[in-house]
Amino acid sequence: MSTNSDRFITAFNRIDHTLREIADVREFMPFYRLIERARRKNPLVQKYEDDLRAYADLRNAIVHHRTAIEFVIAEPHIQIVEEIEAIDAALAKPKLVGELFRKRVMVFQTTDSLTYMLKIIRRHKYTQFPVYMGQQFQGLITTVGITNWLATSMGKGNWSNRVTLQDILLHEKKSKNYKFISRSMTIYEAEEIFKQGVERGQRYEALLITEHGRPHHKLIGMVTPIDIMKVD
Repeated sequence: MSTNSDRFITAFNRIDHTLREIADVREFMPFYRLIERARRKNPLVQKYEDDLRAYADLRNAIVHHRTAIEFVIAEPHIQIVEEIEAIDAALAKPKLVGELFRKRVMVFQTTDSLTYMLKIIRRHKYTQFPVYMGQQFQGLITTVGITNWLATSMGKGNWSNRVTLQDILLHEKKSKNYKFISRSMTIYEAEEIFKQGVERGQRYEALLITEHGRPHHKLIGMVTPIDIMKVD
C-alpha cells in the first residue's frame, strides 16, 4: 500500500516531467529554475507557482532527510497529496475552451434592426452580440454600445426598424472589445488574455472561438469574463 509520501513524490516527479516538456528542457535543471522557465510559457504554471515552490521544499525534506525505507521525516497530509495530484492532472491535461465553451452562438447581421435585437435581449438575456456582414465579422455589440446609442438618440424620434446594428456598432466605445481564439486554447490562457487586456487598458468583453482562431471561420463558441470566473 502506498503512503502519502509515495503518492506525493510520484505526483511531484510527474510535474517535474511536465514542466520540462513545457520549458523544452532536456538537461538537468533545478526545479526552482524549471518553474521560472516554464511560467514564461504557460499561465497555469504561473498560477500554481507558489504552491510548486512550497511542494519543492517538502519534496526535498522527504527525499534528502530520509534515513530508512520505513522512516520519512515529513509525511504529507492527505490534503496536500490531493492538491499536488490535482495540479499534476491540470498541468498534464489542461481544460480547453473548445471543450468547455463550445456552443451554438447566435449571430446577427449589420442589416438587422435594433428592434429585433432588443426582442432577443428580452427573451434570452444575452449581453454580447457578434455582428457579421454576410460571412465577414464586423464587431461585437454589447449592452453598453446600445446604451450609448440610446443616450445620443434621445428625443430624435428615430425608434423604428430603420435603426440597424450597423448604427449601434458605431457607438461601441471600443471597436476592438473582442479577440478571436482557437478552440485548442486552454482556459488558463484565455483567463490570462482577459487579465492582460485589463492591465493594458484593453478590456475584452468576449473571446470568440473558432477552429483555429481565425475571424473568417465559423464561430463555434464564446467566452466572457464571467464564464472564466465560474470555472474551478
